[in-house]
Amino acid sequence: MARTFTKIGKQIAIAVKAGGPEPENNPTLRAIIANAKRENMPKDNIERAIKNALGKDQSDYKSMTYEGYGPHGVAVFVDTLTDNPTRTVADVRSVFNKFGGNLGTMGSLAFLFDHKCVFSFKMKDGLDMDSLILDLIDYGVEDEYDEDAEENSITIYGDPKSFGQIQHYLEEHGFEVVGAEFTYVPNDLKDVTPEQRETIDKMIERLEEFDDVQTVYTNMKPE
Repeated sequence: MARTFTKIGKQIAIAVKAGGPEPENNPTLRAIIANAKRENMPKDNIERAIKNALGKDQSDYKSMTYEGYGPHGVAVFVDTLTDNPTRTVADVRSVFNKFGGNLGTMGSLAFLFDHKCVFSFKMKDGLDMDSLILDLIDYGVEDEYDEDAEENSITIYGDPKSFGQIQHYLEEHGFEVVGAEFTYVPNDLKDVTPEQRETIDKMIERLEEFDDVQTVYTNMKPE
């Protein structure tokens, strides 16, 4: 949990540096705060992260993505936020090497993944999803969506370039956004054996131990 809060704190720092500390005037910060609440991050922690981001000695984090092949030919994307890219790439490369993988150049595996933005929001009474999707189609929102009856929420996927427009539309139309983020979705899933999956899972766990690492994506076929 502490590691998750640290990662969210870095996201808050970048959002505040880019758009200011007021959530009502900073849509990216609003989205991150929604994600933080979903992860049960205490309000005091969120406010402290915003305050720290305003400090003169606050480190400037950069978003860096590393990609390559892990064991058994599985493609791996590693999203990071770092104030020291030299350290981070060395850490990531060491894990790839340890598990017999190969870290590639930026963009070398982009063809295996689709970059998307993801929004989750609470279901509204009488909501017509077909009409909503039609309204959002100009923003690259896809026809397919996920419905979580237990959480009473809907998740939609769209063009990452339209993140701000999609968020603005949902907020303007009274939807309670409970999650907003960017993701990589594999378009070519790779079959693996249970033994191979175990090795790849260990590699992912090792990568996620680094504070700089935000999310690890693979094209490994789900169980």
